[in-house]
Amino acid sequence: AEAEKFGPFYTEGYWGYRQYDVENTRYILLWGADPLATNRQVSYYSSAWGKALDRAKVAVVEPRLSATAAKADEWLAVKPGEDGAIPVAMAHLILTEGLWYKEFVGDFKDGVNRFKTGQIVDESTFDDLHSHGVVKWWNIELKDKTPEWAAKRAGVSAEQISRVARGFAKAAPHVISWVGGGPAMQVRGSYTAMACHALNGLVGACDNVGGTLKGNKEYTKKFPKPNNYMDDIAKQGKKYEKIDQRGRLEHPCLKKGKPGSGVMTNRAADGIINEDPYNIKVAIGYMNNFVFSCPDGQRWEKALAKIPFLAHITTHASEYSWFADIILPATHHMFEKWAYIKAFGNGYRHVPLMQPIIDKPFDYKSDETEIPWLIGKKLAERGFDNLNKYHRENFKDPETGKEPTNEKEFELHAIKYATQNLWDPAKHKGGDRINGWEEFRKIGVWNSDPYPYRKRWGGKFGKTSVDKKTGKEKTTGTVTHKFEFYSETLKKALSKHAKKHNTTVDNVMEVTKYQARGEKAFVPHYEEPYIHGDIAEYPLVFVDHKSRLNREGRSANCSWYHEFKDLDPGDEKYDDVAKINPLDAKKIGLKNGDKIKIVSPTGEIKSTAKLWEGVRPGTVAKSYGQGHWAYGRLASKVFGKEPRGGNNNYIIPADYDRLSGSTAFYATTRVKIVKI
Repeated sequence: AEAEKFGPFYTEGYWGYRQYDVENTRYILLWGADPLATNRQVSYYSSAWGKALDRAKVAVVEPRLSATAAKADEWLAVKPGEDGAIPVAMAHLILTEGLWYKEFVGDFKDGVNRFKTGQIVDESTFDDLHSHGVVKWWNIELKDKTPEWAAKRAGVSAEQISRVARGFAKAAPHVISWVGGGPAMQVRGSYTAMACHALNGLVGACDNVGGTLKGNKEYTKKFPKPNNYMDDIAKQGKKYEKIDQRGRLEHPCLKKGKPGSGVMTNRAADGIINEDPYNIKVAIGYMNNFVFSCPDGQRWEKALAKIPFLAHITTHASEYSWFADIILPATHHMFEKWAYIKAFGNGYRHVPLMQPIIDKPFDYKSDETEIPWLIGKKLAERGFDNLNKYHRENFKDPETGKEPTNEKEFELHAIKYATQNLWDPAKHKGGDRINGWEEFRKIGVWNSDPYPYRKRWGGKFGKTSVDKKTGKEKTTGTVTHKFEFYSETLKKALSKHAKKHNTTVDNVMEVTKYQARGEKAFVPHYEEPYIHGDIAEYPLVFVDHKSRLNREGRSANCSWYHEFKDLDPGDEKYDDVAKINPLDAKKIGLKNGDKIKIVSPTGEIKSTAKLWEGVRPGTVAKSYGQGHWAYGRLASKVFGKEPRGGNNNYIIPADYDRLSGSTAFYATTRVKIVKI
């Protein structure tokens, strides 16, 4: 997901999930996104999509016919990894035909369009308005990137690329270029994410009615920093290099413009195995199952087996639990614990309150409050009371001022503390006015004010202030405070990372597996796909996709999951199929129902062949979610020994989009099919 956020941050200065104003839009262009099946708000989009289709056209760029593509006006069946060719070609056409949104981008001083294929444009002839660097972008990347050029790479006709680009631009500014994980979570995905999102700026859709929006402001509080409770050992430990090796030359992880601030979760397995930068002796995991959910999960089996003491806090015993020395059952967030979540959609932010509504049948504890409290209490009994003091002194009941005396009070105080600005009338900052904690508990949700459209136009895509402690300038958002087609923000971040390692930005590009050199590193641009496997041995590209019924793989032990699996286009009930185009199947003598192995340079899994024209030739597509060997009696064939179906991550290699730190799931490996 970090690569999805990379594109918007280094163009508009917003690192986070976006919301999409589908109820007011006129054109939705989806890049590897499937909101009717795998978005975090499937229920909302499923209810709103019918009305959206009445008003808007929908185009989907995706190698397979997804649930959303099946209801779209246009399906651009792109070659995996070649997604980035299409947005730059669309931008080329929009500029050459004068279809950009001049009220946002700006215009030539004399009103004469100088964007001509193959020609350099003088930057001084153009007046930028709410954006920065569109002429630089043209000169560095776009001037030769015609739809005909893109068609040869993407496997989509120039006519279709042009038709979609014109339809999208003519419906502007009430349009959405929606960046999903498909084109972004690739080895060279960051620049594709930038290119797809840059279209929102080019047509004035960013922060506009019917366009792409950031999350509305909400007013929950962060927990107090523990700095005053840290002894010298803890302070020194905080400075240690992270086990996922973020911030090294080859792993910039440029979250919010700061090198080394992102997270490379899957990389931690290699750090543990190789004891680099150090040997892990104790680990606590919660709400995770890296053995199953991370590419090349076999590494996690080795890594977890190597840790002398491993604890797992979880609602469901899983493959990760198999390696744990102790399993701590956790409460379920829907009805057994105090918590809150942040959600947004349709121009509003919502903060629902989770609260216990049943008596716990067993001795479960909340993972983020009760268990830390009990750990702090035990440490205090042994003479190390810093953590317990932090909990007691910083989480007093906002209504009574009383310190917590046990884990249950601590859990309640923590949620009241974090949400106080939402329910305390004296702390009100915006949104619903709620008269006290009891009213908030009964209502169960706080709603924000409506979205302030165009609020960031006029130089508000960034903000520069002076740090009171250091006296240094600090910028949040974009460096220019405008929407950046030439990203001064990315230039600053990459230069800072290069300086830290006493090298050049070009060398950073080389070691992170990107092709860009020079100024191209600072603009959205096309990069050739980086795919593992020799095409001679592995002729098909593997297409991993998420299921409507499980997204992150947590439903496989439910009977309804298997009963209704055919809700995913091309899939079958009570089976785990690999979808293959009939043209490819004919070449290797496959028919429907054949038992097969899918083999990659990383590993192999078993599946059932399904001949389906909803995947483009040259690919094999399979839904993620099955292949558990320790998740319950339905999830596995033989618990602890034989999986039910195949886990896609056992054939996807461990690789990354290193600029964002995101794990690469898509267009990452070639495979071959072996009939069993």
